[in-house]
Amino acid sequence: MIEVADILRQHGAAYRARHTLLPSQERALRDIENCRTEFFGGHVAQCDHCGLLRYAYHSCRNRHCPKCHGEQADAWLERQHSLLVPVPHFLLTFTLPAELRSLAFGHQKAVYGALLRCAAESVLKLTADPRWLGATPTVLAVLHTWTRAMLYHPHVHLLVSAGGLGADGQHWIGVKHPAFLVPVRALSVIFRAKMRHAFQALRPEVQAPSRVWQKPWVVHSQHAGSGTKVLEYLARYVFRVAITNSRIEAFEHGQVTFRYRDNRTQQLCHVCVPAEEFIHRFLHHVLPRGFPKVRHYGLASTARAQDRQRARGLLLPTTALSAATASADDTVEVIPTDVAEPLCPRCRHGHLRVIQTLRPRRKFPP
Repeated sequence: MIEVADILRQHGAAYRARHTLLPSQERALRDIENCRTEFFGGHVAQCDHCGLLRYAYHSCRNRHCPKCHGEQADAWLERQHSLLVPVPHFLLTFTLPAELRSLAFGHQKAVYGALLRCAAESVLKLTADPRWLGATPTVLAVLHTWTRAMLYHPHVHLLVSAGGLGADGQHWIGVKHPAFLVPVRALSVIFRAKMRHAFQALRPEVQAPSRVWQKPWVVHSQHAGSGTKVLEYLARYVFRVAITNSRIEAFEHGQVTFRYRDNRTQQLCHVCVPAEEFIHRFLHHVLPRGFPKVRHYGLASTARAQDRQRARGLLLPTTALSAATASADDTVEVIPTDVAEPLCPRCRHGHLRVIQTLRPRRKFPP
């Protein structure tokens, strides 16, 4: 299988020579190039039956690497499932207009943070209005910066519960219509106003074009069922960026061919670009170090954990009581005392046991 790392190893040096990279981009480029190599160290295992030696190098664990974090993604998905309340959900998408994208890339932490915050605050403002809901829902916000063709397109996905906990904290209030949460047009206007205020706070470093505040902003809403399918979709990209290795079809003569499915027509499309353009698109989606691309608002926030539990009790009182009882009685934790060693791939009789640790061989430029 062709990997993103293969492309970076062959053309990364030439890309560095022609472009000035942000520290986060340089770090991601270096880590992915050296993922599962002696750069990060590893260990040597030997079969206790036939003596086979097997070298295994450590992963880079960079959150943008297509090969790392499979287990973390599964753990994240399990945690998010625990935050869902047993009601239908809506998926809302807030898109940053094209006129502001260059500013967003130049001021990533400020603009991305505002994008997440303003989208969530817009939803919470309308859902608090008794005309639409009059309650506080759970809100999970995830930042995406790419299209399926890896083009730069910052937007936020919000998974919102179809209903929320009333102001008195004693009643769960459902949506007035099963296919409607809040008016999208009003949501768009509020979102635009909040983003305008956020950009004004960045002056004089950031000067947004005035025309962008006069045009309609794109906000999309759709029913998301129980929310589990949307979570599975989001989990695939929480610890990765833009493209998986399986989508890369060819890499030859300095050209990279990858596929994607068009969101509107659902047709399978193929893109062939120079390796330098591929790297350029990939690095555009590397986030600043330490920036949280997933945030929780409303009842999903950490500060509202008790309210969220109360809401579950209102929705499923019997189930919630049983779960609480089981949790209270479950005071003994069973810890496995023996972890099975992997079976030898050659003899299929012995087991691989670690006999040596390989120290990292990190070589940084002077």
